[in-house]
Amino acid sequence: MMVNMTAMSREPRLSEDNYRSHILSIAPMMDRTDRHFRYFMRQITRRPLLYTEMVTSAAIINGDRHKLLDFSPVEKPLALQVGGDDPEQLATCAKIAEDWGYDEINLNVGCPSARVQNGNFGACLMAEPERVAEAISAMKKAVNIPVTVKHRIGIDNRDRYEDMTAFVRVVAASGCQRFTVHARKAWLQGLSPKDNRNIPPLRYGDVHRLKAEFPHLTIEINGGFTTLEQVKQQLKKVDAVMMGRAAYDNPYLFAIADREIYGDNINPPTRHQVVEQMLPYIENWLSQGGRLNSVVRHILQLFAGQPGTKAWKRHLSENAHLPGAGVEVVKAALAEVP
Repeated sequence: MMVNMTAMSREPRLSEDNYRSHILSIAPMMDRTDRHFRYFMRQITRRPLLYTEMVTSAAIINGDRHKLLDFSPVEKPLALQVGGDDPEQLATCAKIAEDWGYDEINLNVGCPSARVQNGNFGACLMAEPERVAEAISAMKKAVNIPVTVKHRIGIDNRDRYEDMTAFVRVVAASGCQRFTVHARKAWLQGLSPKDNRNIPPLRYGDVHRLKAEFPHLTIEINGGFTTLEQVKQQLKKVDAVMMGRAAYDNPYLFAIADREIYGDNINPPTRHQVVEQMLPYIENWLSQGGRLNSVVRHILQLFAGQPGTKAWKRHLSENAHLPGAGVEVVKAALAEVP
């Protein structure tokens, strides 16, 4: 199930033009968007672009690449999000990502955590657009897959609309064509990463204006979206929408995304069918020595808002972590749901 996708590097890559077809995506989220969550989401929806958790350039270069980068072909289209500030290292990571079979490499210029700041990457790089541009240029020269950026509308007191456009203008000049904009500023001191996702006010208007003033760029908006109806409204003003926590808290809302957002003439799977489709994957994971809870922690919210959801979550939470727990735990939990 989790394979090295190097062989797929010989397949045609997405061009910048057809990459614009990715009008909906699920945000990279630390401790959330791992291979198990992505495989689970692909049982619900086929079309939205998925992202890995952020992986640092140092980890990719020096760490266990199979553990960090392997994925199932089912997860595609899939982007690798990387954190770093060294152009040479990032170019190396981009080449590795391309050879591994990823469809895109995305540079994180939005994470505000102290750990990320100490490494001089993430949101603090908004103060250094020339460095970001140098990194993007090096990465683009190394690969044929799209190289994109995810950033905030601003940081600390550098949060005027003009500050954001200055950043985008410099980075775009390096060849970046797609910008995912989290429509909140980031306070690098005084707010936790969690608070930075909620306390700074959303400024959708700044992102809409950015698209209007940079029509040649692909502008994706991120921040606070919880329904597909909101996505549809945003697509009237920007090229794409990224959803984050809502995808984790209520994953089944994406069951109609292929039809409602992309116009595919398909019937979505039921929640029970999603679980049944996960069972062979879980069995395979367990046969490799994996633990049940590594997978099922991501599917707890599948029945959010439905009768039986408390019993479903309770049974999994009480039993999935136990030694030797297998698919029978999931089947028993499913039997609790009407």
